[in-house]
Amino acid sequence: MPKTTFVTGANKGLGFEAARRLTELGHTVLLGARDADRGRRAAAELGARFVQIDVTDDASVAAAAADVAANEGRIDVLINNAGITGGGVSAEALTGAEAALVLDTNVAGVVRVTTAFLPLLRASDAPAVVNVTSGLGSLALTHDPGRVESEVIAPAYAASKAAVTILTTQYAKAFGDVRFNAVDPGYTATDLNGHTGTQTVTEGTDAIVTLATENPSAGTGRIIDRYGPLTW
Repeated sequence: MPKTTFVTGANKGLGFEAARRLTELGHTVLLGARDADRGRRAAAELGARFVQIDVTDDASVAAAAADVAANEGRIDVLINNAGITGGGVSAEALTGAEAALVLDTNVAGVVRVTTAFLPLLRASDAPAVVNVTSGLGSLALTHDPGRVESEVIAPAYAASKAAVTILTTQYAKAFGDVRFNAVDPGYTATDLNGHTGTQTVTEGTDAIVTLATENPSAGTGRIIDRYGPLTW
């Protein structure tokens, strides 16, 4: 039976490419996006099914889960990809409201979707959650002068991704019946960085595809990039 995979923020960028690659690998892909027009167009292009979801809205997330429950009845893989950078506000100009918006989308959004979709995951024989984090949330990488992460100042975004990583490891400890792992895509050319990244979206989704397709025996509570395991 083919895997059923739900991807948030999948109308463009890493989410779209992950959805494309997993569709090609035989997954039944549910393409989640906030914007209905863009989401439908993206899903039609890939041969996926569009499910509208705004990860910042409890009612929208609940409606998306109900939609999947009524149509597919389960998911095998949840990819929490949706996220925002916060508009590149400088550290001295950053406000509480701006930081709260980034954290609400990138962290609380993961919580909302994970909680709502847990019953659908538990209907799978081998459920897995893939959370998209970032090296910008890593103490090791942001202090390594040889890494591009050490040159970037993005307080709200970096803090949110550090939270996503620890949230992943906490979920992995809390839920023995669902695998939770996180992926650092690397510096990938997407709208989030004005396409300044040095990797293609295909390279940026290598680790996402790895976690979405690996054998369940690979384990839980891990953080990887396209080259392998990461220390945090």
